[in-house]
Amino acid sequence: MFLILLILSGIHISWALGSEWSFRSVIPTNENDEPVLNPTRKDSALVGIGLLFFAVFYLIKIDLLILEIPSWAINIASWMIPSIFLFRAIGDFRYVGFFKKITKTPFAKKDALVYSPLCLGLAIIGFIIELT
Repeated sequence: MFLILLILSGIHISWALGSEWSFRSVIPTNENDEPVLNPTRKDSALVGIGLLFFAVFYLIKIDLLILEIPSWAINIASWMIPSIFLFRAIGDFRYVGFFKKITKTPFAKKDALVYSPLCLGLAIIGFIIELT
C-alpha cells in the first residue's frame, strides 16, 4: 500500500509542478472526447498530498513510523482510506468507475483496464489490512 500510494502521490505532485506526462490520459472525457474536468495544479497538489498522507498512514499502521495519533483517528482512517478507493472504483455512474455509462472514449477504456481496478485493489488491500 505504501509504495503504490507513494508512486501515485509522486505522479500527482509532478503534475502540480508542471509535468504534462500522461496528464491528458487521466482526465475523464465525454462522448466527443472533450474533458469533463479541468483540474488545476492546485488540485493535483491536493490529491498528491492526500495520497502522501495515506501512504504515511500505512507506515504508522504497521509501526514502521511512530507518531502519537489518537486511536480513534487511526480507526477512522483505517476505514476511510479504503472506502475512498472503493467509491472511486464504483464511480460516478457516468464517466468514471466500473459502472460508468460512457465506455468508448480512450479515458474510459484506460479506466476500465487500469484506474478502476487499481482503486478496487487498493480498497480490498486496505480493508484486509484493517480486518487482520
